[in-house]
This record gives sequence, structure tokens and C-alpha cells, in this order.
Amino acid sequence: MLIHPEEIRETIEMIQEQTLDIRTVTMGISLRDCCNPDGDKLLKNIFDKITASAGNLVQVAKSLQNKYGIPIVNKRVSVSAISAIAESSDLKDYTPIAKVLDRAAREIGVDFIGGFTALVHKGETPGDTRLIASIPKALATTERLCSSINVASSKAGINMDAVLKMAGVIKETAELTRERDGIGCGKLVVFANIPEDNPFMAGAYHGFGEPDRVINVGISGPGVVRAMLAKYPDVDLMKVAELIKQTAFKITRMGELIGRESAALLGAAQGVVDLSLAPTPTPGDSVAQIIEVMGIERCGAPGTTAALALLNDAVKKGGAMATSSTGGLSGAFIPVSEDLAMAEAVAIGALNIEKLEAMTAVCSVGLDMVVIPGDTPVETIAGIIADQMAIAVVNHKAAGVRIIPAPGKKAGDTVDYGGLLGSAPVMQVSGFSSAGFVRRGGRIPAPLTSLNN
Repeated sequence: MLIHPEEIRETIEMIQEQTLDIRTVTMGISLRDCCNPDGDKLLKNIFDKITASAGNLVQVAKSLQNKYGIPIVNKRVSVSAISAIAESSDLKDYTPIAKVLDRAAREIGVDFIGGFTALVHKGETPGDTRLIASIPKALATTERLCSSINVASSKAGINMDAVLKMAGVIKETAELTRERDGIGCGKLVVFANIPEDNPFMAGAYHGFGEPDRVINVGISGPGVVRAMLAKYPDVDLMKVAELIKQTAFKITRMGELIGRESAALLGAAQGVVDLSLAPTPTPGDSVAQIIEVMGIERCGAPGTTAALALLNDAVKKGGAMATSSTGGLSGAFIPVSEDLAMAEAVAIGALNIEKLEAMTAVCSVGLDMVVIPGDTPVETIAGIIADQMAIAVVNHKAAGVRIIPAPGKKAGDTVDYGGLLGSAPVMQVSGFSSAGFVRRGGRIPAPLTSLNN
């Protein structure tokens, strides 16, 4: 890959002034060869496989950071869906597996480990049931574990029994982590059309179609895109799209380079580059501010969804030109607590949960890091999840719900989770009930567009 000196100068400026980084290098690890009917042997096999496979992940990431001067913020691991790996064992509670995963993550020094996962979009097996029941205690007693449950797909429709069950799990998880404002829910996502190669948490898991070990990279760069657009305040929207495409191309090339070299050094397959613009609480590193620099006074005002659609499309087009291995979620993230300007838009009343839901129809994620009152009924949470799943299923896109009913908090209060999880106001939700609908149960059928063979 030929690198022009001007590209080097631009990259240095992006890193030093516009908070450009590689957001994550994530190793996906298959645990299918760890299965054992003896629970103790299963636990040992899982720990040994992870530590042997990813023991050098952090060291390699640091060496590449030093070599190229590119910050690599997070080093992570995703593993096969634990509900399937543990199902043949004699374990009835999967909390011990959660603790082993957490211990393995600490041993190798990664930030998070994902894969405490079940796929239940058409129904549950005994392993799925046991895993879901274990989630609240698992997330309350671990630090680095992340969990994801897929309850819907464009081929299967929406499993409303699973939606309601997960709403209850979310409430219980929040209560068990009450002393930290329900932070356990920040490590739990309910998905539709979950990707098998997502490097971002909390939804990362290692799919069954993946290699034994693979490196997937998540890039960043909202601050870079914002700074680029700020230089051209008067150009038309076609030119705005072109500027975003060009910037996304440059950012993605960097991710492709890190992914290729990481995989070679670790003896793993090279996976995907996730093109997602992932914001942080750092001032300027914000998707909401990109929307605002386009001319929207505050994120959430009329025109916000159109601006986000333009951004998401241009990022995909630019990134796809820079690598043949795009994957994961690949678009723009809109996590409320992790995006400073988005949290501010909520605080001043410019952005509400209904507008946020509309925005998810045109970006790469769903309702993400949304904090709601702790007394929100389970059925209301289920209704919110169902709405988001419907958007994803009908539009054939991946989307998740990471929602936190903060115990003891009411609308307008603020919670602060620190670090990349940031802080956010508690958002108001509708006081009208959806209980009669969500308690009908069953499955919402897949849309007609699923018949596309």
C-alpha cells in the first residue's frame, strides 16, 4: 500500500487534533472445541483456549501503536455464543462461565470480553434458557463481561416472548447493580439481525461461520469528519457527502492496515473493518456535532434524521472503497451517554426518545446507552425493544437496544458511568401502557420482503 507524504501529515493532524484512533482491535475465538459434559472441564477448556489464543493480543496492539503512532484505545475478545457451548454440559447455572470469561479477560489484559450470548429469534433451547436466567447475576458479579441476546431477524420475525423476558432481565440487572445506577445494563444489548463479526461491545460475539481465530477492527473518527466539514460551511449537500466519503476512506485505510498486521503477528485470520463512527464523551468527538455542523441547530431538530442518513451512507461508500472486508455494524453510532453533544441535546429538550428511535432507522445501531427512569414498567421496556426490533426487521438491518432503567432515578436526573460510557440525563418515556400488546406473546411474523430467494 503506497502512502503519500501528504496522507502522513493529514493522519498526524487527525490523531493530535481531532481525536482519531482505532477504537478496538477485537480477536474472535471459537470455543466449539471446548465443549465437555463435565462443567469443570468445560470451564478449564474455555479459560485455556482464550488465554492461549489471545495472550499476546494486548502486546501486539501496543507494538503497532508504537510503530505507527496510531492510538489503539481498546483491546477486546469475542467468543462463540456461550448458550450453545455450554448446553451439553452438566451446568444448570452459567454464572461460573461468566466468571471464567471475566478472569480470562483480566489474565490477558483486555478491556472487555463478549459472547455471553444466545440466539433466540425463533425460540429457546435449554442452553438459551439457562444463559438468559444467568445474565443479571453474571453482569453484577463481573467487570469485563458483555452479553447479547438476538430476539429478532428479518427471516424469522420478532420473538415477543423473548422480548418480554429480556425486559425483565434488564430490570433485574439494573436492580442488582443499583449502587452504580444500573451499570450492568450498559453491558447488555438486545439485538435484531446480530452480526457474527462485530468488534464493538456490548454486542460482539464470535459467529459459527467464523474462523477459529480472527481479528476484527473497529475504527473511529467522528472528530475528524466534524473538523473536515467545519472547513466548508457553505458547500451544498452533494459536496458534504463527498467530503465525508473522502474522510471515511482515509480513516478506513488506517483500520485495514492495523487489522492486517495484527492478524499476521497473532497468527489469526484477517477479519473485517467495522466502518462505524463511534463517538466518545471527549469534546469534539461526537456524531451529534457532525449533524450540527451540517446546519442543524441542535441534534434532534427537524432535519436530523435526513442529515444522519447522509452521514451514514457516505461513511459506508467511502469505507467500502478502502477495504474489501467491511463488516460488523459499519455506520454511525448514536449512543446517548457516550456522545457529549447528544447528551446535551437531551438535557435541553432538543432530542427525545421518539426522535432517537426515528434516527435509528437510518444509522447502524439502535437505541444505545439510553437511560430511563428506574420505575419504568417491564412492559414499557418490552414495547420500546419491540419497536426497535420492528425497525430493524423491516429494514433488514442490524440494530440493538442498550437501555438502562436507572434505579431510583427520574426523568431529568443525570447519571455518570465514567470512562467511555460517559454520562447522560434520564430520558422521559411515555406513561401510556403497551402491556396488553406485549403480553400476548408469540412471534410477530417476518415481513414479506424476507421471501427474497
